[in-house]
Amino acid sequence: MLFHVVMTVNLPADMDAERATRLKSDEKALSQKLQQEGVWRHLWRIAGRYANISVFDVESPTHLHDVLSQLPLFPYMEIEVRALCRHASSIRDDDR
Repeated sequence: MLFHVVMTVNLPADMDAERATRLKSDEKALSQKLQQEGVWRHLWRIAGRYANISVFDVESPTHLHDVLSQLPLFPYMEIEVRALCRHASSIRDDDR
């Protein structure tokens, strides 16, 4: 199942800089692993914001929740999720 996910990160202004750097590094490593596995299919930064638009390819809404909740920055995110389905006019064979 494909899901369109908007993640906006809101780190506390008073968060220790070292902790913030560690969280961001851990987040990057996990996001790249999930991309390599094909779970996190697309990742786009929203210009001018600490936010992204992503497409996830997961087995179920529960699987998506499990993936998102393991992200190191999850406690500091506002997340919007929309389920996607293939458009009849799409020319892409790899869309499900």
